[in-house]
Amino acid sequence: MLQCDVLVVGAGPAGCAAALTAQRLGLDVLVIDKAIFPRDKCCGDGLTTLALRELEQLGFEPNISSWVNVEDVFLRSPAGREIRLALPNGQGQYAAVVKRMELDAELVRLIANSGVRVHQGLAFDQIEINSRGAQVSLQDGNTVFASNVIAADGMWSPVRKALGCTPNGYRGDWHAFRQYVKADGDRSRDLWVWFEKDLLPGYAWSFPLADGRVNLGFGVPRSNGINGKQLAAIWNGLLKRAPIREVLGNTEPEDSRTAWPIPARLPTAQLTKGPVLFVGDAATATDPMTGEGIGQALESGRLAAQAIAARNSTQNAATIYERSARTAFQLDHRFSKTLSNVLAKPILAEAALRAVDVNAWSRRNFVRWMFEDYPRASLINPKRWRKDLFDTSGAWSVQN
Repeated sequence: MLQCDVLVVGAGPAGCAAALTAQRLGLDVLVIDKAIFPRDKCCGDGLTTLALRELEQLGFEPNISSWVNVEDVFLRSPAGREIRLALPNGQGQYAAVVKRMELDAELVRLIANSGVRVHQGLAFDQIEINSRGAQVSLQDGNTVFASNVIAADGMWSPVRKALGCTPNGYRGDWHAFRQYVKADGDRSRDLWVWFEKDLLPGYAWSFPLADGRVNLGFGVPRSNGINGKQLAAIWNGLLKRAPIREVLGNTEPEDSRTAWPIPARLPTAQLTKGPVLFVGDAATATDPMTGEGIGQALESGRLAAQAIAARNSTQNAATIYERSARTAFQLDHRFSKTLSNVLAKPILAEAALRAVDVNAWSRRNFVRWMFEDYPRASLINPKRWRKDLFDTSGAWSVQN
């Protein structure tokens, strides 16, 4: 039987952040993942300021071939108004695009090089909780005993399912679709978001990669009631839409389309079960307005590891993690959900984007807020205000 202080199930961003943080705090960590890296991961490939700062804390260096530092963001409103949003220049990175296949493989390499035991191609099977922790059976026949388990195993979390914590019939809160496309348009090198009327409060996107390709896709809330046939029709016609075609120019889709569900209901989610802490998509931590989840995955993984290291005779890890995770995410998620409901109406979405485009200050600070430089709910919560709220540097500002 293998033993460790912390067993991390899943080696994506949440699992890697949890593992490296726990190891640095003096805990014995074992990571398992059913996949062998590099492996593809269906994703929009965008990284917000929150994600970049969390990566920087881990000691991650943005030296990946597909990495693009984003300096400008272009929005198109439901009525066709184009808005250029400039991120701060010369103060570090505030947004980036990188292929998840490369990002996740580099994170696994980082934690392995830091001394974390990582077992790839090894899948979780079953779990039994007892007074001392958890006994986990693996599909190769081995067993692991751990004082705590961090479930970073995604939207369909086998650990959550084995513990009977999966809500009946839950299939995520958003539909998302992605394809890599070669594009030769002059403006295809910019990051674009189109707020199309039939997608609201969802949107279509084109995120540029360093090799001349773009990550093209769209996301819509499941609550829209769009069925599979309608989703297929949207996807089939995406490259035919004039605003998208004008930006991308001549296009050549490179691979098959991929789709994935996005879980975004942290305020009502069960975050712990005994010594087991759920993080990332397993905690349904994705932002309900944008569908962004990498920053939340990294932060929740870090918080889980810190909670385990901080446990004592009066507070267990679950209690500490519940408090820290809900403090970090809950108000922001509720505020994002409210805004998403507002943006579902084209006339209100148009009015909101017009307000954004009032002047340089409003454009600059909206894009920083959109890319999670500021907490979502800082607009309504004075407790989130601080003196340097509008003056913080991006990630890797020293090198830049």
